[in-house]
Amino acid sequence: MPFVRGVWMRGVATGVLALSLSALAACSSSGPKTFQTQEEGGGVFGLGRSKSAAAAEQPTIGVNGYLWRATLDTLAFMPLASADPYGGVVITDWYINPEKADERFKCTVYILDARLRADGLNVAVFKQTRDASGTWVDAPSASQTETDIENAILTKARQLKLSNIRG
Repeated sequence: MPFVRGVWMRGVATGVLALSLSALAACSSSGPKTFQTQEEGGGVFGLGRSKSAAAAEQPTIGVNGYLWRATLDTLAFMPLASADPYGGVVITDWYINPEKADERFKCTVYILDARLRADGLNVAVFKQTRDASGTWVDAPSASQTETDIENAILTKARQLKLSNIRG
């Protein structure tokens, strides 16, 4: 009986080997491989990627670049806590005006559109005041402050766009 089992196992092993070799042969392409240089759009290792595919893989920010740069420039006096160019969110840390040490402000700017539009921008301003015991307490901020910051960002974005057009 051991001899019959050995013949059967060799047959199974041979079958598996033949099946794996045929599967491996099916994976190869029918034509010769061509390689492109990097100048021809072949990528870093010269493998066949076109220029458009390589350009499509380049990371870009998800919002309007002028609004993004203008937001960072306008809020440069405040410490930056977080900035997400793909989501279009800029969050500042608390800023204390040296002339009024009992108030502090924090801003969150949402860039909502890839176009340079006034409704593509939302600014939220948070204000806190120091009470008698020295703890910070939330206080309402003037809505005009949010509007003024939005207008400053939009004005700066328009200036950046015009300076870029003029060259």
